[in-house]
Amino acid sequence: MTTPDNGNADSYPHALEPIGTVRQIYDGALSPELAVNTYRNIDRLFPTRTVEPDGTPHALPAAATRLTQVNFTVSAATYSLANFMSVNRVAGLLILKDGKIANETYQYGNTQRTRWMSMSVAKSVTSTLIGAAVKDGYIASIDDQVTKYVPRLVGSAYDGATVRNVMMMASGAQWNETYTNPNSDRRQLLEAQISQKPGSAMDLMSKLPRAAAPGSVYNYSTGETQVAGEIVYNAVKKPLAQYLSEKIWSKAGMEAQANWWLDSPNGVEIGGSGISATLRDYGRFGLFVMNDGVAAGQQVVPVGWVTEAGTPKVLTGGNSINYGYLWWIPPSGPSAADGAFYANGIMGQQIYINRKEKVVIVVWGAQTDPAGNGSLPVVPFFDAVVAALK
Repeated sequence: MTTPDNGNADSYPHALEPIGTVRQIYDGALSPELAVNTYRNIDRLFPTRTVEPDGTPHALPAAATRLTQVNFTVSAATYSLANFMSVNRVAGLLILKDGKIANETYQYGNTQRTRWMSMSVAKSVTSTLIGAAVKDGYIASIDDQVTKYVPRLVGSAYDGATVRNVMMMASGAQWNETYTNPNSDRRQLLEAQISQKPGSAMDLMSKLPRAAAPGSVYNYSTGETQVAGEIVYNAVKKPLAQYLSEKIWSKAGMEAQANWWLDSPNGVEIGGSGISATLRDYGRFGLFVMNDGVAAGQQVVPVGWVTEAGTPKVLTGGNSINYGYLWWIPPSGPSAADGAFYANGIMGQQIYINRKEKVVIVVWGAQTDPAGNGSLPVVPFFDAVVAALK
């Protein structure tokens, strides 16, 4: 647990706050105040591995004009920027246009030094690391079999599925993602993580029944991204946090250490959640993706990877899905027309990337309902921000 300014673990401004448990997060049982404390201290919930920057932050200058007014419409009702911040319990907002800060707002006692949880935003980071592993030759092709990189899954529902299938959430393995159901597959995966027993996550994944042919059905599954993390870990033969540091964090000018949950002490990173980083560093990650995966003049992912990852995919039966390679695709409207896409995590975490308009938006949510009940949809807000910046 370190800070951007001096690396002294004792100086993290939120280190002594009382926090809840990970089960309380998924049960929706945290009070609003305890949620804020917990979300900025998730590295206290599980062992983590550090993602190191290189000490030369990429500058984020202020834009000439600050964006303070945004209005958008949902179901015939009009909402303002202040409404969005309030209703969605936004704990941090960063809006970048042409790499410059048009709005940077912190709430609930957060500051530039605060690290905040990613939740499923981490999935998009994991898929980006698969791209880096392809570029580096560790993964020969995303049409390789999953079992080539995760032999533990030989004979399971994943036998016959490809890396591409996994990144599309279309392996065909049966999965129930209901966060609040203690008997769901998602909660069983969480219990495996809580156990901190090496291999317990892949043991769970290896026992799933097959529900469909690989590539034929989209089914959102956090377990799928734990498989994706194992693919990276076994292909590059180093921890995901280390690989993220080498390929992106140290090259894209991140200013602070981040950290990433592990499935067991010194084990494998949680591919679907558990990254904790500063608001500006999430923004820099968005800029890295917006710039087609180039950092420090180096092409980190294959040419064309970002376009491929951020566009709708087609299942084997011909149906299109509004999902890329662990990125969400707006189904309609201006963002869809622009080819924009975004990372999305429960409790209100997003990184929105619009390469056409050169806009990156990072949202930290401090919501307490895993189902997102009562929150405003984010795409109309993103659309309105992009329009206001033109």
